[in-house]
Amino acid sequence: MYRARLFVIRRARTFEWIYKRVEQAIVALDPIFAKIGYDRVERPIALVEKGVKTLLFDCKMCGQCVLSSTGMSCPMNCPKQLRNGPCGGVRQSGYCEVKPEMKCVWTLGWEGASHMKDGAAKIREVLPPVDRSLQGSSSWLRVSREIAALNREKRDAARTTLAEAFPGARLQEPSTAPLADEPPKATTTRRGA
Repeated sequence: MYRARLFVIRRARTFEWIYKRVEQAIVALDPIFAKIGYDRVERPIALVEKGVKTLLFDCKMCGQCVLSSTGMSCPMNCPKQLRNGPCGGVRQSGYCEVKPEMKCVWTLGWEGASHMKDGAAKIREVLPPVDRSLQGSSSWLRVSREIAALNREKRDAARTTLAEAFPGARLQEPSTAPLADEPPKATTTRRGA
């Protein structure tokens, strides 16, 4: 698992791209998931997510994945489970004080973030503490569902704005314009044509 984690961190940009495609696919499936019921699809998606993320990131299924903010290095792998940076015990070589054979997840996170598109900015963001009630749930499904809901709200707001603007536009601009006189050549028909 540890070697897989190091592999992913060295290729953080590629895995960021893959994650975005997975996210887009799940967002696109939102209408289907809504019809089936999110409670019904939670378990199978969480199972797939756990398999993939355990293999690649040594995921602990906290339900609040922050890999895209931490250079593809899972902060839950930290023995102290620190989510906003390393503790004061990181050795000069970048190894963990609790597990000396393991590189600090935050040292790896900074390395991974340097390969990602906006990684340097994202890794500086302060992350909220872990909500233990989400343990074992699919963060893919939760995040994609939130994105789909925001997309729906934006689409509905645009429709509402257009619908509210229409009556005012009708008062300012009539729906039909007065007809202008047709030029004489346009109204005469040619014989033999």
